Amino acid sequence: MLSRLLNEPTTVMGCGRTDTGVHAREYFAHFDSSLDLMTDQNYWILKFNHALPKDIAIQKIFKVNEKANARYDALSRTYQYIITKKKDPFEIEKACFLYGNLNIDAMNSAAKILFEYSDFSSFAKSNTQNKTNICNLYKAEWKEEGDKLIFTISANRFLRNMVRAIVGTLLDVGKGKLTNEGLKKVIESKTRSNAGLSAHACGLYLTKVEYPDGYFIS
Repeated sequence: MLSRLLNEPTTVMGCGRTDTGVHAREYFAHFDSSLDLMTDQNYWILKFNHALPKDIAIQKIFKVNEKANARYDALSRTYQYIITKKKDPFEIEKACFLYGNLNIDAMNSAAKILFEYSDFSSFAKSNTQNKTNICNLYKAEWKEEGDKLIFTISANRFLRNMVRAIVGTLLDVGKGKLTNEGLKKVIESKTRSNAGLSAHACGLYLTKVEYPDGYFIS
């Protein structure tokens, strides 16, 4: 699409990959162009959005240095998983509807255990090209907001399917199916089949991507 609009060969690199059905409130992608898109940014945003599908929208164009890489230069990413406890037709495909009570305190207690580990093989999709399953977690907590439960998790990197697998496992804790000690055994086993089922993709959102200071050229 960009190659056609810019009238030059264009390769786009996104800040990450997500499963079908996952949403992004913030997402960065980079590409090289011989054109000065910053001179009339509003024109190009309108032009790009007109050509994009209705469920994708460009909000802003940034200038970065020629060696910038949207995927590999990211310092951290933050995801949120949204669960609605009330069936709402307006939330279809936007949140995961879950019937029944959950022990939020137990789920937050279990979330703190995640910080004791860095190898998250138990939550990684099998047969991927990952060189390592080591991730540094910065945040993992549940909050209750009205009829919604929101899980926020931040790390320097995430494995494929990792967040949905963690959510599914913590939901087992909330349902009383898994204890904190059981969670530790799951993580230490480094075996995906020992963890919970992956939560539905519709509830997952990429909400924040952090880059080094000076990454964006003003």
